[in-house]
Amino acid sequence: MPKCDQGTMIELSGVCKSYDGGASYAVRDVDLQVAEGELVVLLGESGCGKTTTLKMINRLIEPTAGRITVDGADVREQDAVLLRRRIGYVFQRIGLFPHMTVGENVAVVPRLLGWSRRETAARVDELLELVGLPAGEYRDRLPRQLSGGQQQRVGVARALAARPKVMLMDEPFGALDPLTRASLQDEFRRIHDRLGLTTLLVTHDMTEALLMANRIAVLDAGRLVQVGTPRKLMTHPASRVVAQLMETPKRQADRLEAIVQEKETHA
Repeated sequence: MPKCDQGTMIELSGVCKSYDGGASYAVRDVDLQVAEGELVVLLGESGCGKTTTLKMINRLIEPTAGRITVDGADVREQDAVLLRRRIGYVFQRIGLFPHMTVGENVAVVPRLLGWSRRETAARVDELLELVGLPAGEYRDRLPRQLSGGQQQRVGVARALAARPKVMLMDEPFGALDPLTRASLQDEFRRIHDRLGLTTLLVTHDMTEALLMANRIAVLDAGRLVQVGTPRKLMTHPASRVVAQLMETPKRQADRLEAIVQEKETHA
């Protein structure tokens, strides 16, 4: 968990995004701070502005208004390409280069940054071990020779290659089967804590948000409607939208409990 005396690593102030000259807004007046070492989940229904907000941080999308800083520096005052190389980015479609080996995929950013061949190779092997893919077994495989879960682990390793302080994750586990998804959620949370990362993760899965986050930021129609710990959102939702989102995992837990009790009664 992040320490209370740690500084802000990501800050959004009055951030807006309009694609039609201000007639409508995909994101409107978002203020959000993410502390160093914190894992914050952006939660909300499809189309609420989660991915747009995430992509404005590494300038894949340019904000219409407002200010975004990463580690104290305004992102709009930095070269966009260099900014992205310093920020880890993991998304659902993985995006591994199919003609490159696993090792070559992980090495992409270090090579672009001019790392030596020896340093790059050592980093690749270190990261493959970290994500549970022993280098000797997986380094020279092609992506098509891996399962979906293994490919996503390579995606995480690639995002970590240049030792970023910040990770942006857009539905990173959404396409995986439930067992693999749960395993990778636990694995990434362990990696996040071990490396002291600051992570902003987008999901529409309430259970994933509750289990992974230090805090959850709920977006509705482009506006931030509540930010708080999982416990706070579960016990004190600030709006009907938040209450409805939190009702889903509660209802699922109640149904599972009822099934267990029914089986015990008939045992």
